[in-house]
Amino acid sequence: MNYEQSVRVNFGKPMAVFPLGQAVLIPQQVIPLHIFEDRYVQMISHALDGAGQIAMGVLAKDSAGEPYSGRPPIRTAVCVGQIMQHETLSGGRFEILLQGVCRAKISKELPEDGTRLYREVYLEPVEDKEPDETVMLPMREWVESELSEGELSGFEAADDLLDYVRDERISTPTLLELISFTLFDDADLSYKLLEEGNPEARSEIIRKELEKTSKMLRLARHQRPEEWPKGMSWN
Repeated sequence: MNYEQSVRVNFGKPMAVFPLGQAVLIPQQVIPLHIFEDRYVQMISHALDGAGQIAMGVLAKDSAGEPYSGRPPIRTAVCVGQIMQHETLSGGRFEILLQGVCRAKISKELPEDGTRLYREVYLEPVEDKEPDETVMLPMREWVESELSEGELSGFEAADDLLDYVRDERISTPTLLELISFTLFDDADLSYKLLEEGNPEARSEIIRKELEKTSKMLRLARHQRPEEWPKGMSWN
């Protein structure tokens, strides 16, 4: 996969939005989606007739736990996704692979028009300019050290992530995106990273999370779990 590929997004046109209970997509990430509801089958059909792009949104917290019917409020930050692959199934359903392209912010939602079953919004880009790689270099070196020699080296994905760290063709902001969706599985953190348009600020968020994870792993290791009686756990 080319992690530095450039995809054009037309922010002058409305875009379909697919809101879920939590952030599931950030730039560079690829996710599979099974599309079966009528409104989203229509949405994907229309997207494939155009640029093949949809915005993945997040329902407001006070409505995220409720069955999605009507038009519950959507949080501002979204990720524009590009449909990379699709398969049409029986009954008009779809299996798609969606790759995150860029961060954006909802500026306006369009009213219902009587024929469109899904929701459409106008978006504004939020991504800041790429930072100076020399500024980001210490972060990259720290990540390499942690993944190769530190507590994070125990992760199953550590070797794969190290390959990305050592690939100079991959920018540090892109590298940090890869690390964030590979190692983190926290809904609030995912949205925090999604809404933050400054790559340097995101790097600080990711560093703090990695440091916290490393500390937890170190504490767990010092508990010598291999010596615990069967059935006991550390918490």
